[in-house]
Amino acid sequence: MESGFLLPDVDDENAAPFWAGCARGELLVQECGSCGRLAHPPRPMCPHCNSLDRGWRAMSGLATVWSFVVPHPPLLPAYSALAPYNVIVVALDDAPTIRFVGNLLASPDGAINEIDPATIRIGEPVRVVFPLVDDVHLPRWVRV
Repeated sequence: MESGFLLPDVDDENAAPFWAGCARGELLVQECGSCGRLAHPPRPMCPHCNSLDRGWRAMSGLATVWSFVVPHPPLLPAYSALAPYNVIVVALDDAPTIRFVGNLLASPDGAINEIDPATIRIGEPVRVVFPLVDDVHLPRWVRV
């Protein structure tokens, strides 16, 4: 298991339902109860209509690679030992304006540095997985 990463506060009042969904293997996106539009990351107010009425919509977990980078040292110690690794941005298939940042893995429990970054292609299809990293189920991605 990876260790020492900077991890989110899964108890944050705005994001707790998102992280609870990840723990269940479900990708959720915040949905406005007034205008119905989606927003990510989670926030207290709809960025479109300013409503405080929030809910959650389950997504399919399918996406395409929208962009990626390959960080190189100097990095924080926990990340430096894994460099070079990939960081991808994906656009969700069922909500293309919603994007997530994560890593492309070879398998659901794979390491973030096991994919050769030269093989990553913009537009390639991926699906979400939720490996456990220091007690947090992080959304990461594998090729379809």
